[in-house]
Amino acid sequence: MDAFVKPTTPTDGMTPQQLAEYVRDGMWATDWARQALGMQVLAIGPGTATLRMTVRRDMLNGHQTCHGGLITTLADSTFAFSCNSRNELSVAAGFAVDISAPAFEGDVLTAVGTEVEKGGRLGLYD
Repeated sequence: MDAFVKPTTPTDGMTPQQLAEYVRDGMWATDWARQALGMQVLAIGPGTATLRMTVRRDMLNGHQTCHGGLITTLADSTFAFSCNSRNELSVAAGFAVDISAPAFEGDVLTAVGTEVEKGGRLGLYD
């Protein structure tokens, strides 16, 4: 069974791009966490996604920089849209994020996820 498409929904005639967009819409519809954080899906395609999040005051830590966990959430969300874009249910077995600079209130963060390699049940994404 498809990961996000109801069994009665015909997806056989869709192009890979149409399928990625269809999956994006299905995932977004009930993704309350990403919606609450104000994330936006800027682009989606087979094996790729681009998400954006604006740093708000309620996202700041005691140093008045964006909490690293929220930056990581943006990266994880981008991975989720990238790896599920082919309508094959996927979850992370692990990931790493390096935060090279602080983000401040009002900063707009953009994350791009790209499939590097996919084989069987495993995939590698940047």
